[in-house]
Amino acid sequence: AVREQGEAVRRCTGGLVCPAQVVERLKHFVSRDAFDIEGLGGKHIEAFHAEGLVNSPADIFERLPGRRAEIASREGWGEKSADKLLRAIEQRRTIGFERFIYALGIRQIGQATARLLARHYGSLVRWRRAMIEAADPGSDAYGELVNIHGIGADTAADLIAFFGEDHNLDEVGRLENCLVVEAPVKAATDTPVAGKTVVFTGTLETMGRAEAKTRAEALGAHVANTVSKKTDYVVIGSDAGSKADKARALGVTVLSEGDWLALIGA
Repeated sequence: AVREQGEAVRRCTGGLVCPAQVVERLKHFVSRDAFDIEGLGGKHIEAFHAEGLVNSPADIFERLPGRRAEIASREGWGEKSADKLLRAIEQRRTIGFERFIYALGIRQIGQATARLLARHYGSLVRWRRAMIEAADPGSDAYGELVNIHGIGADTAADLIAFFGEDHNLDEVGRLENCLVVEAPVKAATDTPVAGKTVVFTGTLETMGRAEAKTRAEALGAHVANTVSKKTDYVVIGSDAGSKADKARALGVTVLSEGDWLALIGA
């Protein structure tokens, strides 16, 4: 671990295989907004890691499928639960590019930034190559990275540091061999909400917030977290709160979930 200049805490630079952080990184990897592997919760990750079954993300796909009998014989498991877990793992061998990026747990790379990177680079092969080349601050790859709207020098430094570690590159390579990483769907330009800025607030009934954002962006809308005069629509669910009030005060169009679904033709 190192203590970076100007920071009070020591940070581990070991990435995906850092001994001090491996269990937390594995939990993040299988979490709902990442690979979302049903039946592989935090306690299971801890147990599998303690017994040496899962030491890195790729182990989930390389090792666990061949250990069905061993998993089924574990306390609290059984044939059905083992089969259910292995089916869930198989279903996640195909993953969207932005979820893949987010799942890696790179410092400062949340869902929104992962989405930016996925849409800009388009494929895992191109992204990985660009991140390696961006280690040279005078390179075109570095200039391209820091010029992506929403990616600053600090975020670029964390991306470059991640791909500067050989073991992280090895792990990404192992995952690439196990998985099909799907290119992001290009946003539509001929929809009623293309180019519009949308804010979702409150609890939606027919879809989760993440799904609503993904669908809106696929239709060409820009999804924001805060309401301003530049916002075109605020879609309100139950318990909408202050964002709905602010939208009305600013004269921004407020839509119910049903209004929104009708607008996008869903």
